[in-house]
Amino acid sequence: MSLLVTGSIGIDSIRTPSACRNDCLGGSAVYFSMAASLFGPVRFVGAVGADCPFDLAKVFAGRQVDLRGLEVRPNSKTFRWAGSYKEDMDDRTTDALELNVLAEQPPRVPDCFKDSEFVFLANTNPGLQLGLLHQLTGPRFVAADTMDCWIRTHRQDLLDLLKHIDCLIINQQEAILLAGEPNLVRAADIILGLGVGLVVIKRGQAGAVVSGADGWRFLLPAFPVSQVIDPTGAGDSFAGGMMGYLASVGNTSPESIRLAVAYGTVTASYAIEGFSLEGLSGVRRIDLDRRLAQLRDLTRF
Repeated sequence: MSLLVTGSIGIDSIRTPSACRNDCLGGSAVYFSMAASLFGPVRFVGAVGADCPFDLAKVFAGRQVDLRGLEVRPNSKTFRWAGSYKEDMDDRTTDALELNVLAEQPPRVPDCFKDSEFVFLANTNPGLQLGLLHQLTGPRFVAADTMDCWIRTHRQDLLDLLKHIDCLIINQQEAILLAGEPNLVRAADIILGLGVGLVVIKRGQAGAVVSGADGWRFLLPAFPVSQVIDPTGAGDSFAGGMMGYLASVGNTSPESIRLAVAYGTVTASYAIEGFSLEGLSGVRRIDLDRRLAQLRDLTRF
């Protein structure tokens, strides 16, 4: 079934304990699309400024990513982010943030995209996320991501958004901040009470916790990798694997959600093995299936 993503295309500068990379390709919609396209076609909606140094058609060459929703705005600048990671790679500091085109009106959804059935509203201003969602004609399943910045400064817009989506994918620190509760089980229940039917809490190296409005829960550890190079985009790659699988099977039952989260987990494990898209660019679906089988063996008891 059709899958649409909207979110950022960014110019990232990343510092880890072992290396530093400046002006590399990033952005939530980019990571998501690279991951989700391993499962099927992706409809891409986003905007960059005239200063964007990346040719996304070349970036996604050979992948099923439809770029008819990409806008290049001649009088705008591309979103920029700079961040630093500490030794455990789960602790990240934002060093610089320039919203630029993300502070403007959301991109227009092409008419041929408006019937999209599965939708991921990748991390950006929740007011813009809701504005884009209103351009669609009745999607089946909508998931969204957010971040601490929007929880603090646009909380009411985020609460409005939660009433219009099916699933919130959020990291542990953001879940605690949004719910005002340090216990993740209670935090998930509080967030479910805000209107969503499913909450996926990403816990970095500790894996993910999934909670449904009907009381079911699912926990899965992260796939162990020997070396984490760059965690940037891991959460968006997780979401891409998860939503890509769900759209490919056209099913959102608890059983499908469990398998989708597992696919998201192994997809993210490839993303963190290189800077920018290096870890994902050479991955094939057969690689995901092989690592998924390993994850099953590791978690069987």
